[in-house]
Amino acid sequence: MRLSLGFSPCPNDCFMFDAIVHKRIDLEGLEFVERLADVEALNTAAFAGEVDVTKLSYHAYAYCAGNYVLLDAGSALGRNCGPLLISKRAVSQKEVAAGTLRIAIPGRYTTANVLLGLAFPAATNKTAIVFSAIESALLNDEYDAGLIIHENRFTYEAKGLKKIIDLGEFWESETGAPIPLGGIVINRALPEEVKHTVNRVLRRSVEYACANRAASLPYVRAHAQEMSEEVMYKHIDLYVNEYSVDLGADGRRAVELLFAKAAATGIIPSATSRLFL
Repeated sequence: MRLSLGFSPCPNDCFMFDAIVHKRIDLEGLEFVERLADVEALNTAAFAGEVDVTKLSYHAYAYCAGNYVLLDAGSALGRNCGPLLISKRAVSQKEVAAGTLRIAIPGRYTTANVLLGLAFPAATNKTAIVFSAIESALLNDEYDAGLIIHENRFTYEAKGLKKIIDLGEFWESETGAPIPLGGIVINRALPEEVKHTVNRVLRRSVEYACANRAASLPYVRAHAQEMSEEVMYKHIDLYVNEYSVDLGADGRRAVELLFAKAAATGIIPSATSRLFL
């Protein structure tokens, strides 16, 4: 069976999916057609049902859980890896809470935006732009603050930008749970056997990547633009961990907590479908 597979060009996704793309593992008869895109573009594609298997933000999953179900393998959860709210000038959390700041976010349906909404409900003056453009936009005084994700957490300080709050620390202090950032979902309409096969193949791909770290380097580097190898591996080590191999009970609880808290405050609709495979 041939399946479309959506994921981002970020180092952690390329690292995890390299073994599938380059057929380094047993694919159990499946064929995958890769579709690389920014996370918010992946979210939008999932809303339209355009991809069979795809990475998306957990925030976005709330809006398409009727058509997709979450796999146990491939997720990005963790600790000390959350989105950061940053600025060019010194900005206090009190200023953010007042709701007057212009904030650049990496997408309306990103999990980062959910965490921002939970921490600062009044901060609604938000504009979605591509995550990689946020630092430059702040340096050009286009926004008062910016919500950064991915590798930008390793680069903002060198550009003279300042941290206002680590929203991952906020989440962890509120819940004690790891931060659910992104997951891998599969179309519910596919046969159950196919769903479980994809989950096994994806887990095998993650395990292969972790056991053979150098194998994926050319593929990761090809999509990492001007990122240094040090930053690439910092990114991978931050977002690829035991939850990427298998969500487990702690990972599932974290996802359920995010959905419950966000639904209780009206940020997302309440879940009506079974979330997990």
